[in-house]
Amino acid sequence: MTTEIPDKDAVKAYLLDLQARISAELAEEDGSGAFVEDAWVREEGGGGRSRVLADGEVIEKGGVNFSHVFGEQMPASATAHRPELAGRSFEAMGVSLVIHPRNPYAPTSHANVRFFIAEKPGADPVWWFGGGYDLTPYYGFEEDCRHWHRTASEACAPFGDNFYPFFKKWCDDYFYLKHRQEPRGVGGLFFDDFNELGFERSFAFMRAVGDSYLPAYRPILARRKALPYGEHQRQFQLYRRGRYVEFNLVYDRGTLFGLQTGGRTESILMSLPPLVRWEYDWQPAPGSPEADLTDNYLTPRDWV
Repeated sequence: MTTEIPDKDAVKAYLLDLQARISAELAEEDGSGAFVEDAWVREEGGGGRSRVLADGEVIEKGGVNFSHVFGEQMPASATAHRPELAGRSFEAMGVSLVIHPRNPYAPTSHANVRFFIAEKPGADPVWWFGGGYDLTPYYGFEEDCRHWHRTASEACAPFGDNFYPFFKKWCDDYFYLKHRQEPRGVGGLFFDDFNELGFERSFAFMRAVGDSYLPAYRPILARRKALPYGEHQRQFQLYRRGRYVEFNLVYDRGTLFGLQTGGRTESILMSLPPLVRWEYDWQPAPGSPEADLTDNYLTPRDWV
């Protein structure tokens, strides 16, 4: 890692602007109104700006959250894996979003970009970027998956030929429900502990990922939001949303870090859908569109 000094103010300004752009464009796609903003302060240090759209025409529930939290010491769970962080103060800032559309043919999407820095007097700071995005369809469309991954690949391309395949595989591995032995969705990008390009280029890579989310997702939402559906498709959507909840509460690093560091619970759990169902040992009918999801989409593939 370079000794280049990170520009925390530049990162924060970018993240606030990204949140504003994403919430404005998705509100426009929904057409029923703007995201409601909720500013909050964390007792231990820092705060954030949550933007939530609930019960929209297109978005049943969506949240685009900015947070900037800091503290005098890392939680023990973090320093156990990263002993170099012990005795350091820290700052963590990021934008995290989850969009749950109403229409079962429109996929759920998640995106996150973040910056972390830990400092102590007399020592170089420890810092990195992380983030990515992933897509969780309920009914599979080849066109959507290929567009999503092609956009991700194009965002990574200026930084090196290996970035997209490496971070695509990391995403496939990360968003995997071990207890179900299945992926959460069709993947995308996932990166963490990223500082190998130095601050300026690493920051540029994070921005490229963040800026590519809307071009990746909005065309898919526009194509699927008005497709006709019935109660059967709606019930399958609610059933599959259960997998999303299971992952977020059992495995998601951001959820666990936020709760362990005293983050605002409402903002951390805004990623959960408003309605969901579980059913004991349910199996789709062979050859059905519901079986097609697990047979042909919920398996790692080369989409580009």
